[in-house]
Amino acid sequence: MKMRRFVSMLLTGVMALSIAGCGSTSAPASSDAGTDTNATAEATEAPAETTTDTATATTDSGEQIDLTMWCIATESDSNRHAYEAAIADMQAAHPEVNFTWEAFENQSYKTKIKAAVSANELPDIFFTWSCAFLGDFVDAGKVYCLDDAYQNYKDELPEVMLGNTTYNGKHYGVPTTMNIVGLFANMDLLKEAGYDEIPGTYDEFIACCDALKAKGIIPFGCAGKETWCVTEYLESVIEKSAGADTLNDIFLGRATWNNQDVADAVDTFQALVTNGYFDPSGIGLTNDEVKNNFMAGKYAFYMNGTWNCADFAANEEFFPKVRVSEFPVINADKAKLGQLIGGPSDTLAVAASSPNAEKAADYAFELGKLICHYGYLDGCGLPAWTPYGDTSSVNELTQAVSEICSKADTYVLFGDTAMNADSANTYLSYVDQVYGCLLDGKQFIEGLSKDIQ
Repeated sequence: MKMRRFVSMLLTGVMALSIAGCGSTSAPASSDAGTDTNATAEATEAPAETTTDTATATTDSGEQIDLTMWCIATESDSNRHAYEAAIADMQAAHPEVNFTWEAFENQSYKTKIKAAVSANELPDIFFTWSCAFLGDFVDAGKVYCLDDAYQNYKDELPEVMLGNTTYNGKHYGVPTTMNIVGLFANMDLLKEAGYDEIPGTYDEFIACCDALKAKGIIPFGCAGKETWCVTEYLESVIEKSAGADTLNDIFLGRATWNNQDVADAVDTFQALVTNGYFDPSGIGLTNDEVKNNFMAGKYAFYMNGTWNCADFAANEEFFPKVRVSEFPVINADKAKLGQLIGGPSDTLAVAASSPNAEKAADYAFELGKLICHYGYLDGCGLPAWTPYGDTSSVNELTQAVSEICSKADTYVLFGDTAMNADSANTYLSYVDQVYGCLLDGKQFIEGLSKDIQ
């Protein structure tokens, strides 16, 4: 019971911080949140997984209802079990609904969902990232307003949790979980280099990386094939150099990219690459490949979303070795601990074109609550909904993330989700070039200040 109360109080504060950055009055081009839209994502998408369940019962009117959903919970996704368990519960509770769902790989899904919006071919329910990403769809009139349906769930889903999916005072999304970027460490490898704890200061952190290299251990792995993975590192470096408010203002379009502190931070990140702290083969790897390498002991550190706690906890051999922390402060004059990258973003929305939109809205709320519940128990993130039932099984790593968040000062939602689609594409193309050492900090800020208006 203490854990339930703690998490509920914690997340109310988390979301209050988040909406200060996102805003909840409109869906402007510079709204805070959205996606990791990749400028190079052009592949024709085939579903990574399809699961279909058809019931034979009928509604009170004698008619069955067909509902479809798209999401990113593929077989390799940490949230897969949460979706499967939630959908099984929904089908037991609602045999009148013929429910079909498809899961797509994260990066290509962003291209697919945008194409579906343009072609007016959305499924009834669809996964989306919040703020600007969803806001673009709301502005286009493609998303069903959830105000009426929300009245049935407001006692379990605090209004404050809807800040990232509220536009012009109306609700358009059902949040599930929230996550931050965590600095995960393989403590067995750190101990080989003489460290019993994750270094707390940046100087100690660099010394640790040098000690790891001296032992023949690669400090970092990062998936260059999925640019959002690079931003997990770069944005943490910028935030802990220039400060959370500076980074948030830039993402929201309230300040220019032409900022010397940002340029210096980009150079700091690039120095980590050129000094050999990153696996050079990582530039051609996917996130799944890098994560598996981390669990196999190839890298000492892995910077990524805290949804990974679920996969780490499920690996009995690896789980005792892994710890999580936040990235250390680089410039104490501008930044401090407790400034984190992340916040509530994962969302379910309903297509305005759905022939059963009203039913789909209720279904999305019930499903979102269950995904949140199972995802939290699995360790896939912190819950947006008020936790219920026995949560004593929540793994220690996720509890450590809760502790980090309980001390948070500011959240800056993932940058490639904080901007509208066009700006995010441009941003990610520059991030690619930084990771490939084709641009330095000065070229990064000058180029973005010119190309993102």
